[in-house]
Amino acid sequence: MNLEEYAQGNELFRSYFKKNKESLLKLVKSGQSPKALFIGCSDSRVIPDLIVQSDPGDLFVIRNVGNFVPQYKPDEDFHATATGIEYAVSMLEVKEIIICGHSHCGACKCLYEDINDPSLIHTKKWLELGESAKTTAILSLGVNAPKDELLRLTEKLSIIKQIENILTYPVVKKRFEDGSLAIHGWYYDMETGTIDYYNAESYEFLPLRDLVNASE
Repeated sequence: MNLEEYAQGNELFRSYFKKNKESLLKLVKSGQSPKALFIGCSDSRVIPDLIVQSDPGDLFVIRNVGNFVPQYKPDEDFHATATGIEYAVSMLEVKEIIICGHSHCGACKCLYEDINDPSLIHTKKWLELGESAKTTAILSLGVNAPKDELLRLTEKLSIIKQIENILTYPVVKKRFEDGSLAIHGWYYDMETGTIDYYNAESYEFLPLRDLVNASE
């Protein structure tokens, strides 16, 4: 897209804004009170509000490469993802956290490649957050398993690992244990548009749509 296309897009949005002006201005006056913290991948093909059809104000979104969650580290360095987590859980008091991975994840694919380019020093370090998922996938399927199978399993195992990591944050752990905060692991399939959720009781990913059917 060039600047003209972005301008045209903004004109379309302004039409939406006019039709929904009352509710949008209400968010300005009363402030945000999102239902959930959504931690997703920066992949341009995965748009949180689009895949769940949420409205402005519903989701507090953090996006980064691989939808990774670093473990809690109580120092005074710069921590973008950690800051978003703290703000959403402590200040906005969201009641749910969704960690959403997806198929054909570039970050998980990079786990199986050598990165030696000095200009990618931060990327190489960041990808360490996915190494345990890669290791477990290889142990489960074998190093000679079909690459696609290894990648799909790595993507799902990484979601579970990020759930473990977010529970190292004291405020998250406290609210999770007292029942005021729920944590969900989602897997978005880019080829079908469907979402699976991680069921901690059965240790498997199940179709999110089944929850809709169960409530009817």
